Amino acid sequence: MTLSPSHLDELRALLGDDGVLASEAARFTYEADALALEKHLPDVVVLPRTSDEVAAVVRWAHARGLPVTPRGAGTGLAGGASPAHGGVVLSVNRMDQVMRVDPERLIAWVQPGLVNLWLSQGLAPHGLYYAPDPASQQVSTVGGNVATNAGGPHCLKYGVTLNHVLGLVVVLYDGTVVTLGGESCDAPDFDLAAVVIGSEGTLAIATEICVRLLPRPEAVKTMLFDFTTVAAACRAVSAVIADGTVPAAMEIMDQHTVRLVEDWLHLGLARDAAAVLLIEVDGPAVSLDAQVEKVAAHARAQGARSTRVAKDEAERAAIWRGRKSAFGAYGRTASGFYIMDGVVPRTRLAEALSEVYRLCAERGLEAGNVFHAGDGNLHPHVLFDADDPAAQARALEVSHEILRMCIRFGGTISGEHGVGIEKRPMMRELFAPADLALMERLRRAFDPDGLLNPGKILPGDGDGRAPRPAQLGGMRVRADAEGPWI
Repeated sequence: MTLSPSHLDELRALLGDDGVLASEAARFTYEADALALEKHLPDVVVLPRTSDEVAAVVRWAHARGLPVTPRGAGTGLAGGASPAHGGVVLSVNRMDQVMRVDPERLIAWVQPGLVNLWLSQGLAPHGLYYAPDPASQQVSTVGGNVATNAGGPHCLKYGVTLNHVLGLVVVLYDGTVVTLGGESCDAPDFDLAAVVIGSEGTLAIATEICVRLLPRPEAVKTMLFDFTTVAAACRAVSAVIADGTVPAAMEIMDQHTVRLVEDWLHLGLARDAAAVLLIEVDGPAVSLDAQVEKVAAHARAQGARSTRVAKDEAERAAIWRGRKSAFGAYGRTASGFYIMDGVVPRTRLAEALSEVYRLCAERGLEAGNVFHAGDGNLHPHVLFDADDPAAQARALEVSHEILRMCIRFGGTISGEHGVGIEKRPMMRELFAPADLALMERLRRAFDPDGLLNPGKILPGDGDGRAPRPAQLGGMRVRADAEGPWI
């Protein structure tokens, strides 16, 4: 709907003139997130600063039957922040404060617009940090991480966002403000906070978040191994974990990715390697040398050609920069690429990657892979000519085939990016009708009018359609983009 001047005046009375964006140029910025599969122009964008202001906006929108799409930094890759049905985009970017830190209890209350990395940087004087570290942590927000249940390279050992959020203050569909969970691990009520985490703003809007903090590990060792085959690198991952070692992180980059990163950053990566395996262990300093040797022995047994152990924090940071700059490296050379997110059992990684390469080659497409090997979370990068509609269509087709492969192998369609718009059509292939019906009942219990981020996650209402291939051409990346999105 087109909002009248009086509607806009009402919103400005709630938020101030600078809290309402109504021009077409301003709204254009919010029509899609980082995926840009489908673009939908919101009717208005609002920027509240407090829970009370969020509640006031939601009450206002509910009274007028307008959908509300919550948005953090807009770095999501599944279309979760695109306003599929127009209405109000509610940006939490101005809600970026650390509200309270309790170092003794190892908790902090934060607003949802706080950038993930800023939280850990602010905790450094206390010797603490926030464990979930999506590769987008330099730009993504804690609220966005809550919405998608984000993980990151270190979730192998430390878990995903769900494992580090104790309580939430949320705004419900009608503007009611409630607290779910609290400041302890054993709240006496139903764990409704866990229900909301990962729901992509379809159940409630988180406005205050109680996070669990961890002491910084005494020591960290970061290793890099290179292999002549991707399969050998995958076997090394399984061998390490099967032996009882749980590294903090286990990441693989294939040759295509390694060459792009090395050509750009010149980090000393082996350009002739079929795969590079990054493994990090942490804990008491006295225990790490033994862990490093144990891990290295498994890597060598699977054919690792060399072992590189970061000698200091600067070298460790350089290694991680290589891993986290993969997105930007692809953006420097490809006019269009599609980043997938799926999961397979760790023991089937090699088989799954072989299938990814095959599926892409059959359609005349190229694929690169960089992924969280320790938990089987794949991120194929499907490359295509953004100016070729047929190539764009093939990229979309192969993405669905890759997700079907993940399901067939006993995995799932999302490890950390969420479902959003992108994967809605696949939900019917992953879940039985009865399961989807139960999810829909839960959703309607929270939002009986279906106005919170409609058109996301659950297929139904006749709008669970696949994205239009032609719109994949919007996925262009600046040549200087270093953004670590996955």
